[in-house]
Amino acid sequence: MSAHTEQRLEESGPSRGRVVDTAQYGLAAFLLVVGVVVLVDAAGLEKGFADQPVQPYAFGFVIGSVLVALAALLAVATWRGDVAEAEDGEDIDLTQGSDWATVAKLGVVFVIVVLTISWLGWAIVGAFLFAGTARVLGSRTLILDVAIGTALSLLTWYGFYVGLGIPIPAGVLDGVL
Repeated sequence: MSAHTEQRLEESGPSRGRVVDTAQYGLAAFLLVVGVVVLVDAAGLEKGFADQPVQPYAFGFVIGSVLVALAALLAVATWRGDVAEAEDGEDIDLTQGSDWATVAKLGVVFVIVVLTISWLGWAIVGAFLFAGTARVLGSRTLILDVAIGTALSLLTWYGFYVGLGIPIPAGVLDGVL
């Protein structure tokens, strides 16, 4: 837990030395705001057909109410001093710094994708995105990475374009796909 998210309360009595994670109050406030917005939005929905057993606004009321209840429960748990257990880091060496060269290479891959997607299309750029990211992160099997990237990009292109009816740029493969 960082110094920004915790503060020790030096009071006398039963709460002496209690650690409070103040970031949890922020999350509780966020949940409360989202819950209230969902409830207000649900109240504005019109009624559906008379023969519908569940009206359209019912889900909004349920979800908004659950969010407000979770916000209240989190605020109470935080006030009582409940703090999440810190992550051990498992396979991450927390003493090492960030590998900014890898982050920069991933940034270059993403910039290339953004700049070329409308011209080359998702099928080609998606394969490049997978293969390039895998290569930057240490993969040594370029042919396999390109094959998997091609399969994934074609599946997602057909899934969105044909299955969901959401147009994704075909680029230079327009008319082929």
